[in-house]
Amino acid sequence: MILAIETSCDETAAALFDPARGIAHEWVHSQIALHGRYGGVVPDLATREHLRTIAPLLERARDASDGFSGVAQIAVTHGPGLAGCLAIGVAAAKSLALALGVPLAGINHLRGHAFSPFIALHESAPEKFDENFAALLPHLGLIVSGGNTILFRIDRDRRVSVISTTRDDAAGEALDKGAKLLGLGYPGGPLVEKLAAEGKVDAFDFPRGIGPRSDLDFSFSGLKTALRYTLEKMAPDVPSEERSRTITARMPDLCASYQQAVIDALVRKTTNALAQNRASSADSYASIGLSGGVANNKTLRGAFEGIAKKHRIPFLMAEPRHTGDNASMIAFAAWADPGAKPVAIPTLAIDPGLELA
Repeated sequence: MILAIETSCDETAAALFDPARGIAHEWVHSQIALHGRYGGVVPDLATREHLRTIAPLLERARDASDGFSGVAQIAVTHGPGLAGCLAIGVAAAKSLALALGVPLAGINHLRGHAFSPFIALHESAPEKFDENFAALLPHLGLIVSGGNTILFRIDRDRRVSVISTTRDDAAGEALDKGAKLLGLGYPGGPLVEKLAAEGKVDAFDFPRGIGPRSDLDFSFSGLKTALRYTLEKMAPDVPSEERSRTITARMPDLCASYQQAVIDALVRKTTNALAQNRASSADSYASIGLSGGVANNKTLRGAFEGIAKKHRIPFLMAEPRHTGDNASMIAFAAWADPGAKPVAIPTLAIDPGLELA
């Protein structure tokens, strides 16, 4: 089995992956309640919490693997992420690898997300995974989270290449910042989604930041600014309490319109990437995928299912428990990604700014 450790931000996670059957065990300690009172992740607090929780988590992994007797490799996220948080996981992984005498692989957190939609494919038929995976390549994927919005391609040789990324805010960051402007709390994305279900998507006209059809890069900073100006213009000449009531009354419409602007940009760029691929001499995409924390958004999932149906290709989405920061995707990437290779234990270093490819 592969034992994986993930501590890139505000979740301490461990997982055991068995290539013969899939994810054998997985554990996640979330810090949402801790950081929620501050409206976002506080790096020093996150690092301290990882220090407090990683040993008990690994004790559970030890018990589940009969004293680590079945572990043949350690895999750990070494970037990107918060430096202090990454250092905790890498230090623990190095210690375990040395103690057990097994190889150690440093895994790119983003590549974990990139391969995460295929975890369920492997679990459905482990013995046929290579064959089934090959039938879905080339693959067009979108990682959409609080820190990243990346369109990427997995080629037939499983090589990963970036097609486009965001020029400023990530989609999840835009949703969280929008929620903060609306006074909704943290994490904001799920709160916006809940209220959006009761609102009208065309109640407010927010910018999509789409640009020319040939431009596949994302941009969400203008959307956040537009929301701030919209709120400032709502009932400007009335007492603050009355203005607050006016905004509260329109909250579902504000959330629905704001969320839809984010989703429209994601859908349009993905659709344009498919169109550009079909117009070129490159292999046509055999599938599309969605991963990252924002992938849990039901409206976004539905939109991507529509894209796949229109283009008559399969749609793969990371399972909800594998969309956020988790160690299962790190373990799976250590096995499925040809770029994930063991390194000399002393040489593995953290890389907070590590890119997808």
